[in-house]
Amino acid sequence: MKRPKVVSPEEWEAARQELLVKEKELTHARDALAAERRRMPWLAVEKEYEFDGPQGKASLLDLFDGRRQLIVYRAFFEPGVRGWPEHACIGCSMVADQVAHPAHLNARDTTLVFVSRASQKNVEGLKARMGWELIPWYTLTDEFDKDFGVDEWHGTNAFIRDGDRVFRTYFINNRGDEQMGSTWNYLDITALGRQEKWEDSPRGYPQTAPYDWWIWHDESAEAKQRAK
Repeated sequence: MKRPKVVSPEEWEAARQELLVKEKELTHARDALAAERRRMPWLAVEKEYEFDGPQGKASLLDLFDGRRQLIVYRAFFEPGVRGWPEHACIGCSMVADQVAHPAHLNARDTTLVFVSRASQKNVEGLKARMGWELIPWYTLTDEFDKDFGVDEWHGTNAFIRDGDRVFRTYFINNRGDEQMGSTWNYLDITALGRQEKWEDSPRGYPQTAPYDWWIWHDESAEAKQRAK
């Protein structure tokens, strides 16, 4: 390994400040891209889908768990995948390891779920062994994965509901999934974004001041509202 040159503290700080300019440009570009996502057209989901879950059969609407937005990650955990039945796909497992506490997404009226072809018995064993108990995980039973571009490779789909109507709002896969796991990155791919006042969102989108909606993960967003 050929290491970079060693410099004085002053030279190091000057180099950091030079790079910081480019990093801030990247942050602003990422914010602008998220603003474009919030203006993406919606695709109505007209087909009925059925999943197996811990409580039995579930529809796509059920996966929202009463919230307004839904993020679905297609993990590969099924016969034929390396690691079966003790482990899911190694890349999908890294994604699961990175998932932040779901309470923070829930506080923004958003639910995150994983889906795969494995039975619920296998899923529950995997979640317990790997420490993923907080990730809702459903079993695919139909062509949902094929219809949403995740039958042959992992990927993340975002949905929103208007009453009982469901719409697909975004999709990301391949290396785009590498960044997933953070509450912020998940919110940035949703139709409503982080829902904070500084964001460039269409008129009428729900927004609050930054920090106001933040919670400790052992309290609910509803409890915080009552305390105000």
